[in-house]
Amino acid sequence: MDGQTGARGRDCLRARRFMAAMIAAILITTGCQGMAKTTQDVPARGNDRIDNTVADWPLKFVQHNFGAFSHSTRGITVDYDGFRHLSEPGDRLQLAASEAHPKSRANMPAGYLGVMNFPSPAKVLWRSSDGTELEADVDIAKIFNEQLILHAVPREEVAEGVSIGNPDILLEVDDRTINVYMRAFVPTKALQTPGNPHSGHRRDLMLAWTRDY
Repeated sequence: MDGQTGARGRDCLRARRFMAAMIAAILITTGCQGMAKTTQDVPARGNDRIDNTVADWPLKFVQHNFGAFSHSTRGITVDYDGFRHLSEPGDRLQLAASEAHPKSRANMPAGYLGVMNFPSPAKVLWRSSDGTELEADVDIAKIFNEQLILHAVPREEVAEGVSIGNPDILLEVDDRTINVYMRAFVPTKALQTPGNPHSGHRRDLMLAWTRDY
């Protein structure tokens, strides 16, 4: 009887060890599958690419960076993609565009990065220089409905085999006018400033849309 009891105990121990090994294998497999499905590891397909080269002409984008700026306005707010990009006091008139640095418009930063095309329209509320209360919904998706990167570089001048990243979309409110620009970093075969090794690109500011209110 004691021998049978010992045999049954050994059988139960082996069964428990087998089940533990099976559970561990299942957990390891599940964990690996979860890691494999992270966004960064999923390859882009077709038009879902987040960058492209001159071989993919015309250049398109599926993500963009965003920035908002104002001139000659009071109390302006700009909301886009669930974030407030601009909020200026109502008791101070913002600097006029004519008084700003000549290169300030070309160098407007787009610090809000990697926005997927496209969120809801940008909501703009402001007062013009004469105190008129204004508001606008700026539909970025409609302005860039073809998702083309706007630039001024001929195809034959674009460097080959170099990835072109997300372009900047810039919303500027100038008194009663809203302008929407695009600016893209486009690598070029030739240096734009002879002798400067860091000038192998262009970042032209391209006006995509404008409206007076």
